[in-house]
Amino acid sequence: MSAPRTKAEIFEFFRRLAEDNPDPVTELAFGNTYQLLVAVVLSAQATDVGVNKATRALFREVTTPAQMVALGEEGLKAHIKTIGLFNAKARNVIALSQRLVAEFGGEVPRDRDVLTTLPGVGRKTANVVMNCAWGEETFAVDTHVFRVGNRTGLAKGKTPEAVETQLEKKVPAPFRRHAHHWLILHGRYTCKARLPECWRCVVADLCAFRPKTPPPTAQANRRSAG
Repeated sequence: MSAPRTKAEIFEFFRRLAEDNPDPVTELAFGNTYQLLVAVVLSAQATDVGVNKATRALFREVTTPAQMVALGEEGLKAHIKTIGLFNAKARNVIALSQRLVAEFGGEVPRDRDVLTTLPGVGRKTANVVMNCAWGEETFAVDTHVFRVGNRTGLAKGKTPEAVETQLEKKVPAPFRRHAHHWLILHGRYTCKARLPECWRCVVADLCAFRPKTPPPTAQANRRSAG
C-alpha cells in the first residue's frame, strides 16, 4: 500500500500504534513541570538517556527555578557537562529560570506562545511541555517524527513546522494526545534512520517507504548468495 491518505487508513495507522503501545510516555525523567521544561531544553541534539544521566543528581538538588538560579551557571555546567552544547544550554536554563522567577512567580506558563519567548525554548520544546505536563493535543516534531512523517507519507513536509501542520490536520481525535509520542518511539526503535526494521513494523502495509527492509537473516542470505 502507498502512504495512508484516507481517514480510514490514517485511523488504522494510529490504532495499530496505540494497540502496540497503549500508554506512551516521554523517556525523559522529571519530577515536576519545571524539571520537564529543563530536561527538554537539555535534550536538544542529545539523547534522552544522556540527559537522564546528567539530571539524576541535578534534579535531586534543584526542583524550582529559584533553586536553579541559586545554583548558578557554573554549578549547572558541572552537572550537565556530559551533554552536547552544555555551555549554551546552561546559559539558557539559568536565563529562563530567572525569567520564570521574575515574571511568572516561579511557575511554568501554560501558554505555548509565552513558552517560546523563554531562552532556549523553541516550538518543539513548548509542544512537548504542553503535551506532557498538561495533556494538550500538541505535536512536537523532532528528528524522529520528521523522519516517520515523511518516510511513511503520513505527514510530508520540508520543515518541522510543515510536518506539524499536516499532523494537526490529519490525526483523528482519539489519538491526538499521544500521537507525537507514538511517532517518536516508532522512529526511535522501529523506523530507524539508517535501517528501518520494516519486518517487524505494525504499520508496514500502510507505509509509502520502498523497498521494505527484509529481516536480518534475509539480508545475510542475500550477501552470502552474492
